[in-house]
Amino acid sequence: MIVLDTHVWLRWIQKDHTLLKSHWVEQIADSERVGVSAISCFEVAWLAQHARIQLPEPLDSWFEKALAGSSIDLIALTPQIARIAVQLPEHHRDPQDRLIIAIALAHDAMLISADRKFPLYNELQGRLL
Repeated sequence: MIVLDTHVWLRWIQKDHTLLKSHWVEQIADSERVGVSAISCFEVAWLAQHARIQLPEPLDSWFEKALAGSSIDLIALTPQIARIAVQLPEHHRDPQDRLIIAIALAHDAMLISADRKFPLYNELQGRLL
């Protein structure tokens, strides 16, 4: 499975591949399973509410198309994922990103993110695409 960071997910769904690395696009397209953290839904809603992004349709229908309509799995937050997230080193204080990292670790998945702090996590060694 490949886990997408929120901003990668947004660009993938909106077909804005100009900011995605070409090998990411290929790997997402070729993967049998691609998922996003439930926290990414919060982050998209927050970004839209605060006019940081503009979605082409109302939020609920965007979520429907961005998940079921695109075959991207929504990955729930679990107590195990919460524990992993809070036990990560303090390279990154953003709770959304810490949860996304924890989901990749808990699911033994690969992770795609442009966040420059993600490579600081030794836990992600060999998991970042």
